[in-house]
Amino acid sequence: MNLHTVEKIGGTSMSDYAAVRDNIIFKDGEADKEGLYQRIFVVSAYGGITDMLLEHKKSGRPGIFALFADANEDRSWNDAIDAVRNRVHEINAELFTDAEQLARANDFIGERLEDAERCLADLERVCQHGHFALEGHLNTVCEMLASIGEAHSAWNTAELLRQQEGVNARFVDLTGWRDGEHLTLDQRIERAFKDIDLATELPITTGYAHTREGLMGTFARGYSEMTFSRIAVVTGAREAIIHKEYHLSSADPRLVGVNEAVPIGRTNYDVADQLANLGMEAIHPRAAKGLRQQEIPLRIMNTFEPEHSGTLVTGDYVSETPCVEIIAGRKNIYAVECFDQDMMGLMTTYDRTINDIIRRFKGSVVTKDINANTITHFLATNLKTVKRIRAAICEEYPDCDIQVRKVAVVSAIGSDMKVPGMLSRAVAALARSGISVLAVHQSMRQVDMQFVVNESDYEEAVKSLHHALVEVYDHGEAICAA
Repeated sequence: MNLHTVEKIGGTSMSDYAAVRDNIIFKDGEADKEGLYQRIFVVSAYGGITDMLLEHKKSGRPGIFALFADANEDRSWNDAIDAVRNRVHEINAELFTDAEQLARANDFIGERLEDAERCLADLERVCQHGHFALEGHLNTVCEMLASIGEAHSAWNTAELLRQQEGVNARFVDLTGWRDGEHLTLDQRIERAFKDIDLATELPITTGYAHTREGLMGTFARGYSEMTFSRIAVVTGAREAIIHKEYHLSSADPRLVGVNEAVPIGRTNYDVADQLANLGMEAIHPRAAKGLRQQEIPLRIMNTFEPEHSGTLVTGDYVSETPCVEIIAGRKNIYAVECFDQDMMGLMTTYDRTINDIIRRFKGSVVTKDINANTITHFLATNLKTVKRIRAAICEEYPDCDIQVRKVAVVSAIGSDMKVPGMLSRAVAALARSGISVLAVHQSMRQVDMQFVVNESDYEEAVKSLHHALVEVYDHGEAICAA
């Protein structure tokens, strides 16, 4: 059995180098501590950088990629590159106090930005000719720009550890920058790590990896988790660890209160999938698949509480006592209700057609309702896409009465929730808070209960369910100690 771990550091954590150094790399601040090596670190870009390179993940504010993709003649993407250059120089100045080291750091990231700027300018000129369409190159542009953020943070971290902390750190660049070979993800990982001695070297690896198929098209902003997962699988890690700025807790501490939320401690990959369905990814489901198949445990740690063992995720874990492990949810859900008297007896046909339409427009289905003549899909997407889906369904079924309503979904999730009366307790808690339940879903496997509520009731629903199903028990430092 291999001795090493593969550890991913999130963007918010990366923005605090001192915490990364003291709480993750050294843990107790001693560079000669036993166990410093036999670890592979996979790093995200510094907080906010990928938003500037692509577009803001939440607000949608355009970054370099979004501005370039719009193909405006004002070349506003040039200004966006200047903004990124200024920001990475600010970050470098905060990290490197030595003038020579700062100059080297600025030269490294500056060269990548200059390469990207030349590529975009050349592509823009080429696409002014009628034989070349910009749309055919946008995926490649997105991949190229995404790689810059992780290259910046990984190079900096390796350099800081080597020059300032005396660690034999090694920058491992999986971005394929100026590399003409188009490898699979596993091939690129195998090539990068074949000559690394984990007993004496500490690899600091880019969260982005250039692959033949492209990571962004399949995993979007979850690409670094896929890189992390495959490194763990290909190198045969004994454990995979994700360092975040918070614990995987029983609910969002910002909603229920820091003192009320409690780390989960132990759970399984099934629960991780339910969270991903609500957009609260402990890890991307496709990334989790490889870990689960290879029986590699996943541990989620809080960067700022290194003494806490975090939450351990395994494939076989089931809580000894049935309980709710987490209350999670999602706002900005659109309920698309399709009612048609002719649906009776043709449910599978209607369902298949509507699902095909949703898939065509890349809508994400969180859950759905079906009865004799009505199908309601609850979609996590934007209003523009919902309108397109609605129009396509109307075209296919002109007699169908389609209602669209904005709602929220709140779920109680656990590895084993086979507790008699739990559903009635949950509904009663919502009723006491004056919350109308628009729909309820509970599968026979009883790993989650979903409540559809008005969007305005989302926060209160989370607090009510957490109080009734979690806070009534004294869980201590974790629901189940890892």
